[in-house]
Amino acid sequence: MTISIDDLQTDDTRAAASVDRTIRLITTGAGSGESCSPELAKGPWEFDAGPAGYGPGSSMGDVIPTGSPRQGALPESYRTAPAEELHRRIRTAKATLGDRAVVLGHFYQRDEVIEHADFVGDSFQLANAALTRPDAEAIVFCGVHFMAETADLLSTPEQAVILPNLAAGCSMADMADESSVEECWEQLAEVYGDLAATDAEGRVPVIPVTYMNSSAALKGFVGRHGGIVCTSSNAKTVLEWAFERGQRVLFFPDQHLGRNTAKAMGVPLEQMPMWNPRRPLGGNTAGELDDARVILWHGFCSVHRRFTVDQIAQARIDHPGVQVIVHPECPMPVVDAADAAGSTDFIVKAIQAAPAGSTFAIGTEINLVQRLAAEYPQHTIFCLDPVVCPCSTMYRIHPGYLAWVLEELVAGRVVNRITVADEVAEPARVALERMLAAKPPAAATQPSVPQPSNAGA
Repeated sequence: MTISIDDLQTDDTRAAASVDRTIRLITTGAGSGESCSPELAKGPWEFDAGPAGYGPGSSMGDVIPTGSPRQGALPESYRTAPAEELHRRIRTAKATLGDRAVVLGHFYQRDEVIEHADFVGDSFQLANAALTRPDAEAIVFCGVHFMAETADLLSTPEQAVILPNLAAGCSMADMADESSVEECWEQLAEVYGDLAATDAEGRVPVIPVTYMNSSAALKGFVGRHGGIVCTSSNAKTVLEWAFERGQRVLFFPDQHLGRNTAKAMGVPLEQMPMWNPRRPLGGNTAGELDDARVILWHGFCSVHRRFTVDQIAQARIDHPGVQVIVHPECPMPVVDAADAAGSTDFIVKAIQAAPAGSTFAIGTEINLVQRLAAEYPQHTIFCLDPVVCPCSTMYRIHPGYLAWVLEELVAGRVVNRITVADEVAEPARVALERMLAAKPPAAATQPSVPQPSNAGA
């Protein structure tokens, strides 16, 4: 697709929030600032046929597992169409499909995709939002692979869940695969003995907890082994649930969410050993594992690992009185240095509730940050990381792919359908149901179903 500099410099709300526009201006020299890769200005289809990888952006240095989903060639008409033509085709296809299709857009999607979403939210909010459209024949999930799997778990068998670009995976989710976790479980049994045996208080030696940002296979694993799923919104509630039932917790794949949550609950750092799946006993001694309260998997989010304490210090120098809010997937020193840490939903609500004239430095994905800055001009809102570096895999979703899957639906064809096998889906749903039943004391901390977006209104 070709876009002129004049097109990039249009002054409207969408352009102001658009990370894609920002990157193109930087790459062409028409804008100031720095991006982490000039390849971000290319269409994502340029990486579909190349060597397997996550693509340019925050995860471009991460190693992708062998056999990860690949996206086939996108038809040329979608690759070369001007932006406004793609938007027109998307709107026309959506109007033709009506209630037969619902489009879900994750907070981290590029603005050019979000404008077509019927619902906008985090991964679990969107999976729940799909439940409000039981008559929709197709759920088009503009997010990443594990999110589409979760939507398939929660939707009806008659509904087709579609991921516009199959290459939109998640490097953090890929850091914990089923075989590695099974091997970990076997090694823990060698240390703790029978993992189903209970102590005097009725607790088993260890309860597995997986973050929502994991494959359906891992959700199935925890479902089979008495475990539970958590989100960044309810991690504390879920850990409390797990500690009532187990002497310890095995938390995967994100070490930072697990560490930050458990530390805030009073668990000492020395009782949170790291499990490296490439080393015997995860690189620990049997004694260290015996003393553990939370065993943290060696996984992380490459988006949130970019934020640093130095960036926070600089924000406080440049903007006296700034409120620093970061995502709990950030490293512990960053969370400790911030004023607050919380999920994407928490960040959005904090900005919504702030008095006019507030200044925020936000430590989360740049697409959400720039969108919030455009939507709340009464505040000063900026990203902690001055380098524009979006989530590599979220950025693989482009209006061209969205137009393609929608027009295929209009033609009666379902492409890029995501399905979870029954033998995985059943225990995975059990783990999700346990999470839903673990209610926090305050209802406000529960993930909420997002309101329909204003796209098309």
